[in-house]
Amino acid sequence: MAAHKKTTRKTARKSTRKSARRSTARSASTMRRKRGASKTTSKRWSQRVTRESDALDLKRGVFKQTSAKKIASSLKRSAEHSTRRKSGAYRSALSMLTFYINRAGRTLPKPERSRLERAKVELKHLFGRD
Repeated sequence: MAAHKKTTRKTARKSTRKSARRSTARSASTMRRKRGASKTTSKRWSQRVTRESDALDLKRGVFKQTSAKKIASSLKRSAEHSTRRKSGAYRSALSMLTFYINRAGRTLPKPERSRLERAKVELKHLFGRD
């Protein structure tokens, strides 16, 4: 009878291992599906942040303006009038500008990148942070 109990235990262990493998395999395929699904929904997360950010209510086309001064003054105005920002106006404005530059990455043309970099300097002057 003691021998019978040992075989039962071994069998029980084997079946537990198999079910553990199955659940791992299932979770891996589920994870792949979840990753694929979330990739499509969060593919343009940075675009959504620019559009719907709680930090600032940006004027449409603010980063497309031709003058660095106009960009900086628009960001300053938005930052100062925003009631939802979590930090100071200067920090919020600079963060949004830096975020836009980083989001564009290598695809940002050099003249536009230099204009936005000049807007950073201009923003510093507008806030008196020389």
